[in-house]
Amino acid sequence: MAVALIILAAGKGTRMMSDMPKVLHEVAGGSLLVHAMRSGSNLEPERTVVVAGHGADAVGAAALAYDEDAIVVIQDEQLGTAHAVQQAKDALADFSGEVIILYGDTPFIQSETLDAMLAAGATADVVVLGFEAADPSRYGRLIMDGDALERIVEFKDATDEERAIRLCNSGVISAESSVIFDLLDAVSDDNAAGEFYLTDIIGIARAKGLTATVVRCDEAETMGINSRADLAAAEAEFQVRARKDAMANGVSLHAPDTVYFSHDTYIGSDTVVEPNVVFAVGVTVENNATIRAFSHLEGCHVSRGSVVGPYARLRPGTELAENVKVGNFVEIKNAVIEAGAKVNHLSYIGDAHVGERSNIGAGTITCNYDGVSKHRTTIGADVFVGSNTMLVAPVSLGDESMTATGTIVTKNVPEGDMAVSRARQENKPGFARRMLQKFKSNAANAAKET
Repeated sequence: MAVALIILAAGKGTRMMSDMPKVLHEVAGGSLLVHAMRSGSNLEPERTVVVAGHGADAVGAAALAYDEDAIVVIQDEQLGTAHAVQQAKDALADFSGEVIILYGDTPFIQSETLDAMLAAGATADVVVLGFEAADPSRYGRLIMDGDALERIVEFKDATDEERAIRLCNSGVISAESSVIFDLLDAVSDDNAAGEFYLTDIIGIARAKGLTATVVRCDEAETMGINSRADLAAAEAEFQVRARKDAMANGVSLHAPDTVYFSHDTYIGSDTVVEPNVVFAVGVTVENNATIRAFSHLEGCHVSRGSVVGPYARLRPGTELAENVKVGNFVEIKNAVIEAGAKVNHLSYIGDAHVGERSNIGAGTITCNYDGVSKHRTTIGADVFVGSNTMLVAPVSLGDESMTATGTIVTKNVPEGDMAVSRARQENKPGFARRMLQKFKSNAANAAKET
């Protein structure tokens, strides 16, 4: 079955109190728009049409960054949801199949729910996604006759009897493309708000002798984001789901409530995640790894059997091969650490390649930035880098080479060589005691003068 998505993303979001379009605010490191697009991506849509309005350039750029084949159309005037959907008509003029209408500020619709809507479309002309609201508040109501949906009534237009109904409208609708645009052509703005309501197509469909039905989902799936408070609630909801999903897939979380995931985090089974770990965008962790407490990972790949942390930071471009150890207060950026290598203590490895089984001593720094450009450090296999070594890039250390503790490396170290670059130690007998006595005498004299 051919499927097209129409995602409405034209609203300003006044209650966000922000210059940024509402749909570009983020949950779990991804914009609300991206979450909405991901909701439908498992359906493998033939087309995805994003209806932009406020901040259209930024919204369009975000849509295309996620899906380069997305079609962005513009709703210049905000005349209601039916008017917004109409803007996609030309983009789908030659499309034949089911159309699902989603919302850029409703990030949690599940792919299984959309599958259920498509299945219901086999016996009904129009399918609406509904939910039982704990607090119906100002939601539109679904007026049913058995399994048939008769009409949708907006709260402001509903009678007291209709407002008592708890089955509410999510706004998500699916129908065959020609059906939905024929129905939209008949929508008017004769209502309390003077807008073209998408919901009116149900009454119009019934008047034309078409059938409509409802697929129900959990209320949490339909959470719409209209304010900063909603955004925080959505973040909390996402994290609860992500933690449950991770544990269901074989990941051990020692303190689940303290672990934070991004929308694209992947963690393999039998990996252990200790408390207070943050997975920012772009993290993949393979099976049987250990991420220790208070670590922060972003844009990196951790292979099987590796151990990260505690208190480690992996920045974008970091690649850890199998059985790598990255220890406490270590930062790695844009670097490849090969199998069995160790960076255990208080080190910074940036723009570098570390060979297999090499050991990076405590306090080692790759000095990769000269104030203008970044430069690369290459460390071979089975290298021992002594503590407090400064590697001034660009520089390379050959296989099985060494650096002495406290060395500043400014030129390449050949294979098997040891680099030593530090001043010769000289001990001055009694000098420390004499200096200390002098300092104390100076301090006492200064105190007398005041």
